[in-house]
Amino acid sequence: MTDANTKPDGGLTAVEQDVIDEIDEKGIDFLRLQFTDIIGTVKNVSVPASQAEKAFTEGIYFDGSSINGFVRIQESDMRLKPDPETFSVLPWRTRPGEEGGAARLICDVIDTSTGEPFEGDPRRVLKNALDRAEEMGYEVNAAPEPEFFLFEEDEDGRATTDTGDHGGYFDLAPKDLASDVRRDIIYGLEDMGFEIEASHHEVARGQHEINFEYDDALSTADNVATFRTVVRAIAAQHDLHATFMPKPIPKINGSGMHTHISLFTEDGENAFHDEDDEFDLSETAKQFTAGILDHAEALAAVTNPTVNSYKRLVPGYEAPVYVAWSDRNRSALIRKPAARVPAASRIEARFPDPSCNPYLAFAALIHAGLDGIERGLDCDDPVRENIYEFDEAKREEYGITTLPSNLGEALDALEEDEVVLDALGGHVSEKFVEAKSAEYDDYRVDVSDWELDRYLETF
Repeated sequence: MTDANTKPDGGLTAVEQDVIDEIDEKGIDFLRLQFTDIIGTVKNVSVPASQAEKAFTEGIYFDGSSINGFVRIQESDMRLKPDPETFSVLPWRTRPGEEGGAARLICDVIDTSTGEPFEGDPRRVLKNALDRAEEMGYEVNAAPEPEFFLFEEDEDGRATTDTGDHGGYFDLAPKDLASDVRRDIIYGLEDMGFEIEASHHEVARGQHEINFEYDDALSTADNVATFRTVVRAIAAQHDLHATFMPKPIPKINGSGMHTHISLFTEDGENAFHDEDDEFDLSETAKQFTAGILDHAEALAAVTNPTVNSYKRLVPGYEAPVYVAWSDRNRSALIRKPAARVPAASRIEARFPDPSCNPYLAFAALIHAGLDGIERGLDCDDPVRENIYEFDEAKREEYGITTLPSNLGEALDALEEDEVVLDALGGHVSEKFVEAKSAEYDDYRVDVSDWELDRYLETF
């Protein structure tokens, strides 16, 4: 019996042939072959749909030296290998009743010098983390909650920070003027295969959240990259600019990407559930949690990777900065959400933000958690009080530390953490630290409008 993913005599797999049949059936004109750079920016190479078979059998070549963090000019030839399971028609590129359209395929990057997967491909980094989990007997599921802002554009089509609404948490129209935009985004996501669970206006004006169902960690990372693309594209159709910048407006809540994680065993049981435990969490779940808490400072460089990320991670705006876990409140770094059924037992890492590269962020979180399991780390008791109300002495009494206060401190912690560095791999960790250090250095020598307003005429 031939497996659906086995190439017969170098030809197409059954899944690849299904994709080509769907391309013909739907009259697709162009294929966007998508991948991400190390920073997490979605890149794509557009090819005529007639090249689909060649893309599957031979791959599509591109210049890797032009991609942030990939290779040097003398090592530039790279190859894209489309994953047929990720085929999806782009709804904003296809009009009802008209011929033609565009579709997307997410690709793995191949190093042409070796014919092997490129170690600098963020998708490969996550696959390596999932391979490690599989060796330990686990499959990883994840469900993120990416938040975003919708801003009006000026007469030149450039983004402003005017929101056009005054909605708050769970508000409805007329305060939430973007409800129609969210509706169209949801329709677009559903057309691309997403199962949407809920959507709502968030706490800050102009801020929104759309939640989609959990999946295996690789599919979920693919979905995050797709989600950001869909949100931006459909917002633009409404003459709005969508941004996943963590803190675009000062002194109000920023955007997070709370990430729910669980491990399942090979026989389909939730390894995080224990009905005899006070919190319904197994020892495995607590060790995994302890691993993330143990590596939290280094993880922040990957899960909160911009200078702006640390404008969100300050006390007072509902963002977690304290390295602790809780089964009740949201002031801790990790929360144990209520679960209706055993299969839903999970932990929620509340510190990642939507500017992160989802492949690298998930890989780092998984490695840190698995390190906790391998080392048998003890998990401290949950903190059930509101940590935001603790003074420094009480935090010290509880042994609660804080996340780095800026990107520079986070990068310093990353460079000292072998587990998180290993999660990224030698190539990605070097290029990531190099790029982010340059970003932080550029920020440090800049002079902001705040400084000019504060000091120029005072001193």
